[in-house]
Amino acid sequence: MAAAEEMIHDLTELVSLPEVSLRVSQMVNNEDCTAAEVGNVISQDAALAARLLKIANSPFYGLSSKVDTISRAVTILGLKQIRDLVLSTSATRAFKGIPTDLVSVEDFWHHSLYCGLLAQELGDVCSKSRSESLFIAGLLHDIGQLIMFHKLPQQMHAALLRTVQGEPTLELYQAEREIIGFDHTQVGEALAISWNLPRNLQECIANHHQPEEAKMFPVQVALVHIANAIASLPFMEHSEITQALQVEPLCWELTGLTTDNIEPAIEKARQQIAETESVFFT
Repeated sequence: MAAAEEMIHDLTELVSLPEVSLRVSQMVNNEDCTAAEVGNVISQDAALAARLLKIANSPFYGLSSKVDTISRAVTILGLKQIRDLVLSTSATRAFKGIPTDLVSVEDFWHHSLYCGLLAQELGDVCSKSRSESLFIAGLLHDIGQLIMFHKLPQQMHAALLRTVQGEPTLELYQAEREIIGFDHTQVGEALAISWNLPRNLQECIANHHQPEEAKMFPVQVALVHIANAIASLPFMEHSEITQALQVEPLCWELTGLTTDNIEPAIEKARQQIAETESVFFT
């Protein structure tokens, strides 16, 4: 992990989370924290507060009445949902300063948002896990890729070519390990640790390609693994998805899901993706 950790050492300023985001995350982990206290901290950052109200009033949540204050948003959505929204909106903006010529940043975030929506919807279908935090887990699962595309463009280009020209089943993280010696899941985990993100998010980022390695939150990791597998496929009919889907069998066992009962989650995520992109990136 040492090499992966070194990747983020000089990126502190470029991809740092706002102090308010870090404080909110710490406060929510404190059982004595109140909704009013969290609302007061968020309100100190006018831009962040405005983004949260925009999201709270969007179809993303589908609330029946308008949310016009941060304190009301915290009360309605709950502390953990607000923490996840603060972290997700702050994280997506933290990476605006990272240039990369190898991939389309728009495509990267489209895939990430779609994965987050799928993970959340699959969590609703899965009776073995709460869906809380699954959206941000899916959203940030590949965050290490952006750092590696920025810092190691030549090596990452070689890794991408290896997946195209090498074995048909070779995945990018495996090519990264062959060429670079570590992969984007390790870099993403190192960043998540440096940001002091909740342990479940760290584990989803670290193990979404190898769900068997998850120790504390195996079901959440399995859901993100399935969501990522779906999001990595082009839009196609459900029957085609089930035929093309590459999912570790362990994940079906852990979640109790099957290829037959994931279709509603896929359809709902597809319906939400355009609106979600407009809310998070405009």
